Amino acid sequence: MPSVCFYFHVHQPIRVKKFGVLDIGKNIDYFDDQHNKAILNKVATKCYVPANNLIYDLIKKHDGKFKVSYSITGTFLDQAKMWRPDLIESFKKLAATGQVEFLAETYYHSLTSLFSENEFYDQVEKHILTIQELFGQTPKVFRNTELVYYDYLAKLVSKFGFKAILAEGWDKVLGWRSPNFVYETKDNHLKLLLKNYKLSDDIAFRFSNKAWEEWPLTSEKFANWVHAVNGNGQVVNLFMDYETLGEHQWEDTGIFNFLEKVPEQILKHPDMDFVTVGQEAECYPAHDVVSMPSPVSWADTERDLSAWTGNAMQQSSLHFLYSLEEKIKKTKDSKLLEDWRKLQTSDNFYYMCTKWFNDGDVHKYFNAYDRPHDAYIYFSNILVDLIHRLEEKLEGAEVKVSEDLGKAVEEVQVVGV
Repeated sequence: MPSVCFYFHVHQPIRVKKFGVLDIGKNIDYFDDQHNKAILNKVATKCYVPANNLIYDLIKKHDGKFKVSYSITGTFLDQAKMWRPDLIESFKKLAATGQVEFLAETYYHSLTSLFSENEFYDQVEKHILTIQELFGQTPKVFRNTELVYYDYLAKLVSKFGFKAILAEGWDKVLGWRSPNFVYETKDNHLKLLLKNYKLSDDIAFRFSNKAWEEWPLTSEKFANWVHAVNGNGQVVNLFMDYETLGEHQWEDTGIFNFLEKVPEQILKHPDMDFVTVGQEAECYPAHDVVSMPSPVSWADTERDLSAWTGNAMQQSSLHFLYSLEEKIKKTKDSKLLEDWRKLQTSDNFYYMCTKWFNDGDVHKYFNAYDRPHDAYIYFSNILVDLIHRLEEKLEGAEVKVSEDLGKAVEEVQVVGV
């Protein structure tokens, strides 16, 4: 009797301004509030409002048999608090049904698990406290930024007492095994819940593709694919960006009508049900241990980190940014710390990606700049400005920050080649 788990990731980055060399030292805010507000309002109209209303209606229509899990980034929540508090209330309404579960993640949608354990702990704790405050839940399951998972990550999150962690059900890792079982992490025995990327991507990426041999995808057809797992798995994990609904797949593709009918079609099978990620971890024993010594993500054809760390621009920017941690925190300047943390958002490095493989259109869709080098230029200028602010706070002997990092700054400033 396989269970179906719908998990949606809700995220909007706090995008940086086109920060020029002449802006350095001018006390200009790094973040483009006007642009960020416009995008949030646009996606709220196309996705968040209608999707939340539909999810709520489906929970009520099916008497609680339909369940959904969300992870919501702190960067989304911060922007919603400022400009769209109705979205916060809408998610609170979903939480009040008792059929919606919220996961924990890094507050700033960062890659900090790869660069700083202390900062990782701080961000996860901040996110947990925010979810408790807003939605009255203490997350039981962890989802890392970009679904990045590797064996050591399970050790990192063990201090928080999570029951499970999410990961990509990637063929090269699983081999002959199926993602439709609950697994266990190496060493510390957390449940490992794996995305069925084929069925998930049928909705998230292929739904509106008229060249796809399975187009059009109907709820009946999709439910039959899910029913086929019966006897060959415990779960079907459908993990995707929430923006799939109405933004990536526009309303006129029929995506909302499709989702509206999916629960009914799946529940026609008497042996199937819906669960949240926490319920999945509680209900099903681990089928086997899965080890991922190297990081695996849910992005691109390779499912590795190359979308964020694959070129010299990304690598130097990440290294430079995280090298400032100790000195940033030593200042005890809350604004400086907050700006540094917002800059960690993985999207900033994704925009610098120069990969163009089969999924190149995905990069084009999300890229806020004409060229990856433009993203690098503006980010680099911000880093230089951040150094100036840091030097002002750490006077005297501590001003040698620029000496310690001077070489990195020079490399960062070689821009637009």
